[in-house]
Amino acid sequence: MPHVPSTAPKEWRGRFFEDMEVGDVYRSRLGRTVEQTDNTWFTLLTNNTNQVHFNSTFAVATEFGRPLVNSCLTLSIVVGLSVADTSENAVANLSWDSISMPRPVFAGDTLWAESEVLSKRESASRPSQGIIGIRTRGINQRGETVIEFLRTFMMYRRAAPQAASHFPEPVTDWTVPGSHWPSHCRSFRSLSE
Repeated sequence: MPHVPSTAPKEWRGRFFEDMEVGDVYRSRLGRTVEQTDNTWFTLLTNNTNQVHFNSTFAVATEFGRPLVNSCLTLSIVVGLSVADTSENAVANLSWDSISMPRPVFAGDTLWAESEVLSKRESASRPSQGIIGIRTRGINQRGETVIEFLRTFMMYRRAAPQAASHFPEPVTDWTVPGSHWPSHCRSFRSLSE
């Protein structure tokens, strides 16, 4: 089981190559409810003309009985949910494989992502990077797996120049007090004590 720090880091920069170990399992902190608006916009944005995604009258006559969430939207949401835990510091995706969708997703379903590190190796040609292989699954509010896939990506090491903090240095000092509560906030201060 991965080491769990006793306190939150003061500056969260995401995981780097050194932080990933084979066998680590990461579960998304957030869930994401898929709405029909998401489904319609994504389907039309990507020029998918299959009416099962955006025409309720058509969808009612299918085996699903209602609009089916576009499978590429399901994939995108689950990948997005996994990024904070796995590939926030990735250079690029290298491969996707074995994508399967054992259950349909419908508007109103809430998705979470779970990822397991399957492989890790240093890059022979890029010393500031390494290669990570994971498997990820999307799980709905009933605990059912709706999508699974393998993904391989190139990832920065913590000391890589590209991994440095890019927060801009402030050019002015603070203008609000920092050592005491302003008089107009005293009523709020009593609530917090």
